[in-house]
Amino acid sequence: MTVYKQIPEYRGLQAQQFFEQIAVEQRPVVMRGFAQDWPLVAAAKKTPQDFAAYLVRFYTGKKARIFVAPPAANKRFYYNDDMTGVNYLSGEERVDLFLGRLLELMDREIYPAISMQNSLPSELLPGLSEENKSNFFPDIEPRLWVGNEGIVSTHYDGSDNIACVVAGRRRFVLFPPEQLGNLYPGPLNFTPAGAPTSMVNLHEPDFERYPHFKTALDNAYSAELEPGDAIFIPMLWWHHVESLEKVNALMNYWWNGSSAKGATSPSPIDSLNIALLAMRDLTPKQRNAWRCMFDHYLFNQGIDPTSYIPEHQQHVLGKLSPEYIRAAKDSFIEKLKK
Repeated sequence: MTVYKQIPEYRGLQAQQFFEQIAVEQRPVVMRGFAQDWPLVAAAKKTPQDFAAYLVRFYTGKKARIFVAPPAANKRFYYNDDMTGVNYLSGEERVDLFLGRLLELMDREIYPAISMQNSLPSELLPGLSEENKSNFFPDIEPRLWVGNEGIVSTHYDGSDNIACVVAGRRRFVLFPPEQLGNLYPGPLNFTPAGAPTSMVNLHEPDFERYPHFKTALDNAYSAELEPGDAIFIPMLWWHHVESLEKVNALMNYWWNGSSAKGATSPSPIDSLNIALLAMRDLTPKQRNAWRCMFDHYLFNQGIDPTSYIPEHQQHVLGKLSPEYIRAAKDSFIEKLKK
C-alpha cells in the first residue's frame, strides 16, 4: 500500500496571505472550510436531493455537455484499450434531467460513471456563482463539475488552480512537475480531456512496463476533501482526482496561465509543440546545445541577459507593447506557413 506524503493544511486562510506567501511558492496546500459558508455546500450537507434542488433553482433550460463511461470502464474516464479513442461517450443533456439521473443511479449496484464537466455557471445556472462567491476571486467565474463516483487520471493544468469540493468527497493524489518522466505521460496531441495524461493506472500500476512510476509514487502527495474544503494545485503539478460518493461536485478557479478565461495565445504547450517540430531533425548534441540557449534566455541559468543588454534593445526579453506582441505573432505565423 502506498504511503503518500501529507499536504500542509490551513484553516481560516486569508486571500492576502495566500497570494503573497503561498501561491508564489508553487507548493500545494489544503484549505479546510474554504467554502463552508456557501449555501451550495449547506444544501449538499443535508442530502443529495437538497443539493440537486438547490442547483435546479438557478436553471434556465440550456443543455450541458455530459460524459458517460460504462460500468466496464471501472469509473475511469480514459482512453479505450487500443488508444484509438476514449472509453466514454459525450453529448448534451438538460441539467435538471442529468441531476435526476444522478439521483436515480444512487440505488444501483452496477451503474455508469456520469459527469458534467468544466461548465460555466453563468451559462447554465446564472446566479449560482454570485450566491456562492469567494473573496479570493471577486471577479473570476469558477467552473462547475458534477457527477457520481468517477476517476480522472493523472494530468496537469496549465494554470494555478484552487479546487473546492462542494458536495461529496474527493481524493487528490499530486505529483511534483519534476516527476514528469516517471509518470510516463501520454500523447501531447491526443488526450482524453484536453491535457496529456499519465499512461499508468494509479490503482493497478504495471511496474514491469512502467518501472520508474515507483519513484513517482515515492514523491506523491495525497489529501481527501470534504464539502467546503479546497486544495491549491499549482500549475503543472500532476494530479489524479477521484470522486468517492455517488453525488459529487466541485467548483474550481483558474486565474492565470493557459487554462484561465481569456488566456493569450500561444500557450506554453503551443511553444513546446513548435519546439518539437523545429528541432526534430537535430542530433542529440545539437539539441543539447539549444538547451543551453533556452537555459540562458528563458530560464536565466547564470547571467540574466537583461542585466547587460540595453533596455531599448531587449525586444522579447523586456517589456512589450501590445503592438510589438501583435507584430511578433504575425511574424511567427508567416514563418509557420513556409
